[in-house]
Amino acid sequence: MTSTMPLSKAITAGLRKAMEDDPKVVLIGEDIGKLGGVFRVTEGLQKDFGEQRVIDAPLAESGIVGTSIGMAIRGFRPVIEIQFDAFIFPAYDQIVTQVAKLHARTGGNEKIPVVIRVPYGGGIGSPEHHSESPEAVFAHHAGLRVISPSTAHDAYWMIQDAIRSDDPVMFFEPKRRYWMKGDVDTDERGAATHSAQVVREGTDLTLVSYGPLVPTALDVANAKADEGANVEVIDLRSLSPIDFDTVEQSVKRTGRLVVAHEAPVFLGLGAELAARITERSFYHLEAPVLRVGGFHTPYPPSKLEEHYLPDLDRILDAVDRSLAY
Repeated sequence: MTSTMPLSKAITAGLRKAMEDDPKVVLIGEDIGKLGGVFRVTEGLQKDFGEQRVIDAPLAESGIVGTSIGMAIRGFRPVIEIQFDAFIFPAYDQIVTQVAKLHARTGGNEKIPVVIRVPYGGGIGSPEHHSESPEAVFAHHAGLRVISPSTAHDAYWMIQDAIRSDDPVMFFEPKRRYWMKGDVDTDERGAATHSAQVVREGTDLTLVSYGPLVPTALDVANAKADEGANVEVIDLRSLSPIDFDTVEQSVKRTGRLVVAHEAPVFLGLGAELAARITERSFYHLEAPVLRVGGFHTPYPPSKLEEHYLPDLDRILDAVDRSLAY
C-alpha cells in the first residue's frame, strides 16, 4: 500500500510497525511519551503501547545510553531519541567506548542492538547545539553503523532495518526535511539500507549527497539540465559502511565528482569519499574531486545560518568549476 506522508511521520509509522512486530522494542528518551518528542516523531506511541515501552527519561543522555546498553544485553531492542544533534555529546563516552565496542570486546558473545535516533542539521532557525551535523564523528568509530534517510519511504524502511540489526545503529534524521512529504510504499522496500542509490541518472558529473542536502542536489541537477549539462545524483544513505562501489561506477561513467554535505568540509564525509574515489578511479577522473559543506567554525546564530549552509548556488559553483576542467 502506498500513502503520502511527511518524513517525520514515516519514522513514526516505522517505529509503530517495529513495536507491533517485536514486543522487545522499547523507546526511551526525553519527553518522548506524552509530548511525543520535540518534533512529535513519537506522538501517540506511549498512548498505544504504554509507559513501559515508551519511556520518558530524565535529562541525562549518558544515563539514557548506559541504561539502554543494559537493556540490550538483557534481550531488549532499545531505540533512543536524542532531542537535538549536539545534545549527544554527554553520551559520547558511552557510545564510542561501550556501545561500539562491547560486541568485539566480548568476542562476539554480546550483541548490542541499540538504535540512537539523532535529529541533525540546520535550516530550522535554531542556534548551536540544535543545528549541527556530527555524523562523521561517529562514522569514524568502528562498531557503529551510521545511516541517514532523505525521503519518507527510506525513513519508514530504514528505521525498521536499524531496529532489526544486531549491530548498534546511529540513525541521523534530517530535521529540516521532517515536514517534506513523499510517497511511502509499505509493501515494497526498495534499495537495501547500506546501499547508495542513484536518484537521478546523468553522464557529465556525479553529485553525491545524503540526508538534508539530497533535495538540494536534485535542484542543482535540474538547474544544470536547463543549461544542457547532465548531472547524476547519488543519495549515499549509509555513512558507515559507505557504498563506494556505486559511487565508483558512476564516476567511471561521468569522470567528475562533487560531494555536498551540511557538516564542515574539514575532515567531513566528503574527505573520505574524495580520497577513496581518487584512489580507485584516478585514471577516469577529468577533474579533481570537489567538496561543498559547512565552514570550519562553530555553528552561527540563526540569522546567519543561510550563509553557513551549502545551498543551490554554492553547489552549482562547485559543479561549474568541475565541468570547466
